[in-house]
Amino acid sequence: MTTPVYLVRHAKAKSRARWTKRDHLRPLTKTGRSQAEALPKLFEEQSFSRLLSSPYVRCVQTLEPLAEKRSLRLETADELSEGASVDAALALILSTAADGPAALCTHGDVTVNTVRALVAAGVHVEDALELKKGATWILEVDGGAVKRARYLPPPVKGLR
Repeated sequence: MTTPVYLVRHAKAKSRARWTKRDHLRPLTKTGRSQAEALPKLFEEQSFSRLLSSPYVRCVQTLEPLAEKRSLRLETADELSEGASVDAALALILSTAADGPAALCTHGDVTVNTVRALVAAGVHVEDALELKKGATWILEVDGGAVKRARYLPPPVKGLR
């Protein structure tokens, strides 16, 4: 049986260059909040057993509306933090899939490195490697391995 794991890149956050506080505290912009608020509708047909996020504020804020709408606890995981290793992220993806469908929010580097590793491992990837903020890669896990990946554009268009 195939289990989907939704790997969400965090929504649009305030400018890294203009942010003067510690980066892990950088929040979403107004557009980013709109993207986050659109996730419950985007995923309305999908049930989730778990929601996990990088502990960075922008990632937590991305999944908060989904957690609230579904009355699910939003867990944080260091394996999804910016700079996390691909091995750690993939291990978390596979272990999470064992519990049922899940949404995981992470950063651009973790997303692209994970999808590239899947391509290198021969996983069928349906779309070109996209990395827009607020976008999702749906990873289909079966038998303890990712078998297929497909791209879902962000719910609010016009962002990079």
